[in-house]
Amino acid sequence: MKKILLSFVLIAIVITTKAQWAVQTSGKTNDFYSVYFIDANNGFVVGDDDGMGSGGMILKTTNGGSTWTPQVSNTYSILNAVHFTDLNTGYIVGGSGLILKTTNGGSTWTPQTSNVSGNLKSICFPNATTAFVVGSGGIILKSTNSGSTWTTLNSGRTNLLKSVYFVNTTTGYAVGDSATILKTTNGGISWTAQNSGITGMFKNLNAVYFTDVNTGYAVGQSGKIIKTTNGGTTWTAQTTSVTNDIFSIKFVDANTGYAVGWTKVLKTTNGGTNWTVQSSGISGTYDNLNSVFFLNTNLGFTVGLKGRILKTTNGGVTGFEQNIKEVQLDIFPNPTTDEITVNIDNKENSVLTLNIYNTIGALVKQLQLSENQQKINVQDLNNGVYMIEIKSKTLLAKKKLIIQK
Repeated sequence: MKKILLSFVLIAIVITTKAQWAVQTSGKTNDFYSVYFIDANNGFVVGDDDGMGSGGMILKTTNGGSTWTPQVSNTYSILNAVHFTDLNTGYIVGGSGLILKTTNGGSTWTPQTSNVSGNLKSICFPNATTAFVVGSGGIILKSTNSGSTWTTLNSGRTNLLKSVYFVNTTTGYAVGDSATILKTTNGGISWTAQNSGITGMFKNLNAVYFTDVNTGYAVGQSGKIIKTTNGGTTWTAQTTSVTNDIFSIKFVDANTGYAVGWTKVLKTTNGGTNWTVQSSGISGTYDNLNSVFFLNTNLGFTVGLKGRILKTTNGGVTGFEQNIKEVQLDIFPNPTTDEITVNIDNKENSVLTLNIYNTIGALVKQLQLSENQQKINVQDLNNGVYMIEIKSKTLLAKKKLIIQK
C-alpha cells in the first residue's frame, strides 16, 4: 500500500484559565455523602436528615446543578450512596439495611428487601442487572435481577466495608476499616484478603476505584492513596502533600483522576504518580468533601458536609497561563491496514497519551507514547473512520485515520 504522509502543526497559543470549583446552591444544610450524574444535566445527591424531620435527603437536578429539587425518600435513615443505571432507574443505600429503587427518575422511591440490618455504605453495578453492596459487619450483598432480590455473600470479615468496585461481573474489590482490601474473581462467591502495605494507627480505607482489570486505587485516612498495577497482588503508596482523610476517588481515563477529602480536591494527570491540590473554595471546620463524580475530564461535581455542592467545568484548574508549543506531527500510512507510524517533534519529551475514537466518540484504544517516533498496531480495529488524538499538558492534536483491510 502506498504511504501517504499526513502532517499538521499545532500553532503556539496562550490559554488563560480562571475558573475552578463553583459553589452550587443546594438550599440545604444537610450533610451530603454521595453524588451521581447520569449526563451533563441530570444528577442526584443523597445525604442525612437535616434534623427538621425531613428524612433521608435526596436532591435532583435537571439543569446541571443550577437548581436542586428535594425528592421524597420516605425514610429517616441516613443515605450513603446513589447510583443510576439509566435515566429512570436508580438505587440508594443507607442505614438499617436500606436499599431504595426508582424506575421513574426519582419521582418515587421503593424500599427493596435486603434481609440485613447493618449500615450499607456503597453500591456498584458492573452492568444493568448485576449489583453489589457493602456495609458494616463485613456485609456484602449481590443482586442479579436489577435489585429485586439480594443475596448475602460471605466476605470472611466483620469490620466495616466502605466501598465496592467491580471491573466486570466477576472481578471486584471491597475496602474498609483496618486497611481491609478484599478481592473476588468469581462474582463474589469467595473473597481473598490482600495486603495493602499500610501500617500504623490510621489505616482505614474509604474508597476504591479501578481503571482496568490490573490498575486500581484506594484512598483513606491521613491522605493515603495506594495503587496497584497487578490486580491487587501488591499495592504501592502514592505521594501526596495532604495529611487529612480522603473519602472518594474517581478516574475519567487511565491518567486523569480526582480524589476528595477534608476541604481538598486532588487531581492527577499521570496515573497517580503526582497529585496536585486544588482549592475547593471552602475552609470551614469539619468541612469534609465526601464524594466526587466526573462525567469527563472537565465536568465534575463534589459534595460534602453542610449542604456543600461544588461544580467544575474545566477540571478544577486554577488561574494560570499555559503555553501550547508548536509541534510537528506526522502519521503514516493513511489509509492503513494494520499499523501506523506516529512521528512527533517532542523535544521536551512531554508525556503523551494517544487516544483513538470511533465515529460515535467512544474510546476504542488508548496508550502512552514512549518514543517520539513509534509504531502503533491497529490491527484489532475494524474497517472505518477513526479520530486519533494525541495530548499532554501542553499540546492537543487530532487527525482522522482510515482503516481499510
